Amino acid sequence: MVKPRIPELWGLVVAVAVGVCDQITKAIVSTTMGLHETVEVVPGFFNLTYVRNKGAAFGIFSGHGEVVGPYLLILASFLAIGFLVWIWLKERPSSLLDTASLGLILGGAMGNLVDRVKGGEVIDFLDFHLGPYHWPAFNLADSAVTVGVLLFALRLMGIPKRG
Repeated sequence: MVKPRIPELWGLVVAVAVGVCDQITKAIVSTTMGLHETVEVVPGFFNLTYVRNKGAAFGIFSGHGEVVGPYLLILASFLAIGFLVWIWLKERPSSLLDTASLGLILGGAMGNLVDRVKGGEVIDFLDFHLGPYHWPAFNLADSAVTVGVLLFALRLMGIPKRG
């Protein structure tokens, strides 16, 4: 058996922390707010709005069947998690940037997968808007996946590795 290195352990810590924090924030929102309730945090820019999303990130595919949609998204989540674990084991990333980015993506995927398995939908609550322009609500897991993908893309574009 190959002994994990410090950067790999760091990535696992990031993944678990993201998954746990995501579930905690969703539990707080779902127990303290009513569905579709909005709390204005920064007027004209940011609200907390409790919504449930049957689709993918930012509401994509939310209208594609009450039965098939959740199962397809659960399958896609398992495939994505499997692919991330495969990359991790195959590449054995050695830099903190690589493992942090994979940890963010993995933790976010796991956070939303837990919601989908529990109820066939994901709790979203981060709601940004500027005048008439409104970004679909999202959650901590979506944010982690987005940041993780951006960091990983930077590495693929040639940002040098640093231990």
